[in-house]
Amino acid sequence: MQSLAARVMLVLCILSVAAGGWWWSERQSADDGWLLLYGNVDIREVDLGFRVPGKLARLEYDEGDKVATGAVIARLDAEPYVDQVAGAKAQVQSLRARLKLKETGNRPQEIAQARSLVREREATVANARRLLERSEKTLDIKGISAQDRDNADASYREVVARLASAQENLALLEAGFRVEDIAQAKADLAQAEATLASAELQVKDSVLTAPSDGVILTRAQEAGAILQAGTTVFTLSLQNPVWVRAYIHEPDLGLIHPGAKVYVYTDTRQDKPYTGQVGFISPRAEFTPKTVETTQLRTSLVYRLRIVVDNPDDALRQGMPVTIKLAKDKADASNSADSS
Repeated sequence: MQSLAARVMLVLCILSVAAGGWWWSERQSADDGWLLLYGNVDIREVDLGFRVPGKLARLEYDEGDKVATGAVIARLDAEPYVDQVAGAKAQVQSLRARLKLKETGNRPQEIAQARSLVREREATVANARRLLERSEKTLDIKGISAQDRDNADASYREVVARLASAQENLALLEAGFRVEDIAQAKADLAQAEATLASAELQVKDSVLTAPSDGVILTRAQEAGAILQAGTTVFTLSLQNPVWVRAYIHEPDLGLIHPGAKVYVYTDTRQDKPYTGQVGFISPRAEFTPKTVETTQLRTSLVYRLRIVVDNPDDALRQGMPVTIKLAKDKADASNSADSS
């Protein structure tokens, strides 16, 4: 019985010492001029796909590969879109030639030909007029019949009408095309050029490029697959920006502000923290997520922070737990970096 009691007393002493050590460490953390926060690394991810449908021809990267901004990471079979570009170019050339024709007007040879026709018919009219006058004089002396005179009058009226037609045709050739015709030709050309631009854009969209530096997380498709527009081909983890999602209790809100300098510690780099700054403080309270370890009650209300890491590297991984330290006096944390 004495041995059992001694063992119980030993356990109680150990627990008391541990509790005292925990209380002392928490007290030191609270009193050394630093505010401790806890959170997780938050790295943006983006699903990459083609804006146009087609057959997947090539994939240039695999999971885990690093890519640079603008790097070609996949290609579609672009032959159907290249053919569309060729057809659109031909249509543009045809409509451009038609517009030039309308703006330039008729050829000088056509106008000269029309003028010659007018002069020819003017001569015919003059001759018909003389015949009609002679017919009328001859009819007065009963030299011809009234029918012959009427025939001469009809011939004169006919050639006069033909002359008027030739003159109108000459006027049209000299005036060129109407303003409305030229405007319609310009509109047709603009529409064809827009179709060509769209076809050329589809050719460009058959090449998938990386929007930012990052690491390929997922390769969701393989060459030969028939894809719809927007189908995810790769999931890319962006290298920048790298954020830390942290939480702070309401009593400590007065100790931070946007732009405040902080230090970010990971379990693997406790002696070499990352630097960062507070970029966003949520205006709405929420319950502490279960994934966040805090020294206070989990059920208490907190405010979410976004901390931008200034010097991220590959050691920061999505969801990694981190500890954030910032000076309570709102001064630049770098003044106390050595004391950490």
